[in-house]
Amino acid sequence: MTKVHMNSRVPPALGLPQASVEAVLRAAGRAPSLHNVQPWRFRVEPDLIELHADPARRLPATDPDDRELRLSCGAALFNLRVALQAAGVQPKVTSPPTAHGSTRLDENPGPLAEIRRAGAAVPSAQVNRMMEAITTRRTNRRPFLDAAVPDADRARLTGAVDVVGGRLVQLTDPKQREAVRRLMLQAHRIQRADPAIRAEFAAWIGRERSSADGVPAATAGLTPEEGDEWVLRDFGQGTGPSRQPGKDYERDPLVVVVCSYYDGSLAELQAGEALQSLLLTATTLGLASSFMSQIIEVPQARAEMRQILGPGLVPQAIIRLGYGSPVAASRRRPVSELLLTAAAGTSA
Repeated sequence: MTKVHMNSRVPPALGLPQASVEAVLRAAGRAPSLHNVQPWRFRVEPDLIELHADPARRLPATDPDDRELRLSCGAALFNLRVALQAAGVQPKVTSPPTAHGSTRLDENPGPLAEIRRAGAAVPSAQVNRMMEAITTRRTNRRPFLDAAVPDADRARLTGAVDVVGGRLVQLTDPKQREAVRRLMLQAHRIQRADPAIRAEFAAWIGRERSSADGVPAATAGLTPEEGDEWVLRDFGQGTGPSRQPGKDYERDPLVVVVCSYYDGSLAELQAGEALQSLLLTATTLGLASSFMSQIIEVPQARAEMRQILGPGLVPQAIIRLGYGSPVAASRRRPVSELLLTAAAGTSA
């Protein structure tokens, strides 16, 4: 049984002092997650850091199989790798056999990954850029400029996913884009008709700026309108900034799909790492990003998306990329709320 540390100091680990470990965990906690629920926890021992999912932060209506939850934990794991390398530690990451089992978190509560020290690391320029991007990356729900992403930058985005074992599909064919757009609209309507999904959305969206989780109104973006083809969810729930002439959402964003080569729990965790590698690389290139998750969340739509992509690819996340205006950062849970201890029945 694991218990959450409350108001406790982060112990030293992997040859790093307490302050460095705390900084590493803080960086890990800056990963993206569905509705910013931040569904990760960490157990820290002298020679080990374990990554766990937080069962209290499941979204059973929107994400019943915990697919996006594991994707988010994979993104946190990638941040953890980068932060450890920046701190001079070469991480060795393994996934215990329990992480390969049942797809539902409540049926499989063990650690998703175990991180140990494999030796010393000298941070590269790329690691330092990625570490800076961890603190500056934002989910940008506002309109982007109608400006194309250069081919050289598109190639870098593809490489960022390839290097961690994923596959990036850039939707450039007009017929393919139109099929995906229609599919997203269909999935959005299905979700809007589901009262349980609407309730989860309302519970996490439009929170006060002081909230440590959820999506605050300051980062909600504009209220989508009829002509907005690629942005459908109203994160401001009708209370966001007013629309202005000429400031509508762009009609031709760069839309990409992060894919894995197989399905299952481990693939979702690894796809989360690929996703975060993409997002951090995009940030270093001056690109903004936001999620278009409806297709992933509706089983029928996701199955049709697999057919659009062709055999051998499993869609894990759909991202809108472009050049956007600055947005405020979402708040994050303090590290003290993310810590676990192995002690049964007591908190550290």
